[in-house]
Amino acid sequence: MSTALHQLKVIEMAGLGPAPLAGQLLADLGAEVIVIDRTSTPADPTDINRRHKRSIALDLKNPAGLAIAQQLIAAADVVIEGFRPGVMEKLGLGPEACLSHNPKLIYGRMTGWGQTGPLAQTAGHDLNYLALTGALYPLGAAGQPPMPPLNLVADYGGGTMFLLLGILAALYERDRSGQGQVIDAAMVDGVPAMMGLLHTWLARQWWTIEREANFLDGGAPFYRCYATADNKYLAVAPLEPHFFKELLTKAALPSEHYSSQYQKANWPERSQYYTEIFRQKTQAEWLSLFEGSDACVAPVLDFNEVEAHPHNAARGNFVRVNEVLQAAPAPRLSRTPAKAPIAPTGAGEDTASILAELAYSPEQIAALRALGALT
Repeated sequence: MSTALHQLKVIEMAGLGPAPLAGQLLADLGAEVIVIDRTSTPADPTDINRRHKRSIALDLKNPAGLAIAQQLIAAADVVIEGFRPGVMEKLGLGPEACLSHNPKLIYGRMTGWGQTGPLAQTAGHDLNYLALTGALYPLGAAGQPPMPPLNLVADYGGGTMFLLLGILAALYERDRSGQGQVIDAAMVDGVPAMMGLLHTWLARQWWTIEREANFLDGGAPFYRCYATADNKYLAVAPLEPHFFKELLTKAALPSEHYSSQYQKANWPERSQYYTEIFRQKTQAEWLSLFEGSDACVAPVLDFNEVEAHPHNAARGNFVRVNEVLQAAPAPRLSRTPAKAPIAPTGAGEDTASILAELAYSPEQIAALRALGALT
């Protein structure tokens, strides 16, 4: 059975964070992803972003190594790179050079600040990009510094996912025009693009800049986490009135709270009251009460608990490869499903086979190693 991205050829320049995840997700869906690494290293079974990828290790400062990279890119559909602006140009692999040899190439550039602007050449990380776009300020407790949401929002939400959106949009457009193009995927662009609902609420004055005073920032007693008697947690999220009514019924909370659910003046007192109530039973006892209901209550699971949860287990959301826990491929396609995860290979492990596919003889490969073009 063919995969959705069968025969799509992707060259990924080795890097960290959002770009490798983008390559992994494309590889999961069947793309042939070749990573150009700086040096050969043994396989690391914990490097999940390398699953389904092949690797060639090249010295790009060596003319022969650069020529091989150019040859690979000339035959590719997509390039993914996550360097600071100008790095690929200095290597001789910038978009202008690559598109001159391969006009149908989709050239995906992943950065935090973007290819242009005053901060384009400045170092940064997920937290910095969130800070500049306004997405960090609402996160965390009132009166305390904002809380980092791991690196999920800017790196992977505003970064990886918008890079993939750009790649797939450009591939679709290429079917009509026959031409490639360059994708400037910047996290400071992608994060605001995900904030349409918050911008709507701000415009309607339904959201204030005060932290822990709004629907989705922990201010609402019906949309936050509560500790249980066994020092575990519940995520309680019945935003809609009919779901909130069910929460009140199942948790034996005052029924009169239903009619005043959205009255913010009541929220601090009710949050404290609900905190005391949820502390009276264990997580398991609460889950038993809420089982099968529409009260929108779920256990807050740690990394050691997610695999065994009945819903995750039933859907196979998590898999183990050589005992390394990882997510199953997503999304799920009915006719062209993704590949089952496999253990990653080492950097440079596929150098010889990739060169053989480019019609290099064993003697030529040996000569390239002697020249230092292969690392």
